[in-house]
Parts: sequence; C-alpha cells; structure tokens
Amino acid sequence: MESLSQTIRPGAVNFKSGIPNNNFIEEVLLCANLKLLAMQLTLEFGGGLELLCNSLKIHKVNVDPQDGEKLTMKHLLAWVRTNLIKERPEMFMKGDSVRPGVLVLINDCDWELSEQLDTVLEEDDVVVFISTLHGG
Repeated sequence: MESLSQTIRPGAVNFKSGIPNNNFIEEVLLCANLKLLAMQLTLEFGGGLELLCNSLKIHKVNVDPQDGEKLTMKHLLAWVRTNLIKERPEMFMKGDSVRPGVLVLINDCDWELSEQLDTVLEEDDVVVFISTLHGG
C-alpha cells in the first residue's frame, strides 16, 4: 500500500514558506477518504487453488469497493482475477463466478446459504476458496 507521501503530488506544498497550499490539503483529505474506503479481507485458497496464486494459501488484502458502493462477492471475484490469480484463471473462474467444484466459505459459512455473488462483504471478513476436484 502506498504511503500518503507517495500518493500526494510533488509541488503541493510551498517549501519556501512551509505552508501547504489548498491543493495539498484537498489531496490529504482525498487520500484519507480513499484509505478509509479500502476494506481489509483475508482470502484463503486450498485444494490446489493456491497454485494459481504463487502457491500462497493466505492473502491479507485491501479491496476498494467500486464507486463507493458496498463490496460484493462479484466485485471481489473480479478483483481476485485481476490482482491475485497469476496463471490459468479459467481453473478458478467461469464467467463472473467460481467454477463448479470450488467451495466458497464466507466466515465459515457456505456462500450457497447466502446470496452468492450478491453477498455483501464487511471489514475483516474471511473468504475461503477450496477446490473439491482433485487429480488421482
């Protein structure tokens, strides 16, 4: 994650006087708001799916909801495809959802008991993806 100093454009502060100009103040407020919007989640991959994510089973991630709306599983899956899956995304997803044979648990509850793609995620949720299909 970028630090605030990496996010603010150079020249936003008048270094001769040391007084921040209006652009600086606006950018600090904007950055603070954007950081607050990011939602921290824990994503776990098992049953071989971790091989698609650099062989890491557990990922602590910060995901920004789209357009200030609530973060749904549909948005999270698109984010995972873009940001975590390093190879063969077709082994994890089919269309906008996970492939048949991938068990999805949200806070230890099967997502088929909730609203699946429309399930709204909250801060610090744990989402687990487990492939139930194994080679012999």
